Amino acid sequence: MSSYIRFDWAMKRLLRNKANFAVLEGLLTTLLNDKITIQKLLESESNQEEEFDKYNRVDMLAEDSKGTLLLIEIQNNNEYAYFQRMLFGTSKLVTEYINRGEGYDKVRKVYSINIVYFSLGHGKDIVYHGKTEFRGIHQNDLLELSPFQRQTFKVDTVSQLYPEYYILKVNDFNQVAQTPLEEWIYYLNTGEIPEKAQAPGLDAARERLKLDKMSKDELKAYYRHLDNIVILRDNIHTERAEGRAEGRAEGLEEGRAEGLEEGRAKGVEEARKQSAVRMKAKGFSAEDIADITGLSLEEIADL
Repeated sequence: MSSYIRFDWAMKRLLRNKANFAVLEGLLTTLLNDKITIQKLLESESNQEEEFDKYNRVDMLAEDSKGTLLLIEIQNNNEYAYFQRMLFGTSKLVTEYINRGEGYDKVRKVYSINIVYFSLGHGKDIVYHGKTEFRGIHQNDLLELSPFQRQTFKVDTVSQLYPEYYILKVNDFNQVAQTPLEEWIYYLNTGEIPEKAQAPGLDAARERLKLDKMSKDELKAYYRHLDNIVILRDNIHTERAEGRAEGRAEGLEEGRAEGLEEGRAKGVEEARKQSAVRMKAKGFSAEDIADITGLSLEEIADL
C-alpha cells in the first residue's frame, strides 16, 4: 500500500483548495515545460452523481494567470471512444468561454491533460502530445504566422492558437524515474513518491497528500473509494467475458460468471488486508482498523 493519497481522490477532495494549488501547478509546469500559476478553478463535469462516473473518472478545469484553460481529466476504466471524448471536451470549452459577439481573436487557448489508467490506442510511449499544424501538400512546408499575427497574439506558431492534448498512460510506466515528468508518472501510477524525487509539486504532495493526515472518517471513505474502483474494473472485465461467452452453453456461462464474482470478492478482501497491514505499521489501533476496513479483530491479529 502507498503512503500517499491517489491523485484522483486528491483532485476530488483536496486539490480544489487554493492552499493546495501548488501540487497541481507542479504537475502542469512539469508536463507543459512552462511555469503555470493557477488563477482559479472553473465549472466542469467533476463529481458526477452517477454511480459509475463517480468512481470511474474525475475532471478539473483551471484557468492560469495567462487566461489559458487547463482541463485535467482522470479516467480509470476503458472507454473505446475516449479520443472523441477529448475532442468534445475541448470543443465545448472553446465555445463556452467566449462571449457572444466577441471576435475570434478572443478564443481561449485550451490544454487537455488526460491521465488514463487503461490501454488507450496502440503505442509504445507513456506520454503523447497532440497539436494542430498545417503543412503544404506539395512542398511539405509548415504554414507560419505573419509578423503582425505573432505580435497581436503573442505566440510564435499557429499550433499555439489551437487546443493541445496530452495523454499520460501511467499504467505502462514500469521503470526507474529519471526525469521530473517520469517522477510524476511514477507517483500517478504507484501512489508513492521516491525520496530523491525533485519534480515541481512533489514536495507539496509529500506534505499535503499523506494518508496519515486523514481522519478516521476520511480514511473510511477513501478505502471505500478504492474498493469501488476494484469492483468497477472487475465489472468491466465481467461484462466483456459475458459478451464473448454469448452462444456458449448456459451452464458454462453461469460457471464463468460465478468464478469472476468469486475472484472479485477475493480481490477486494486482499485490498482490505493490505490496507490493514499499512495501518498497523502506522500505529492505528486494531479497533480503528476494523472500523475502517471492515475486517474482524481476529483477522487483523493474524496479519
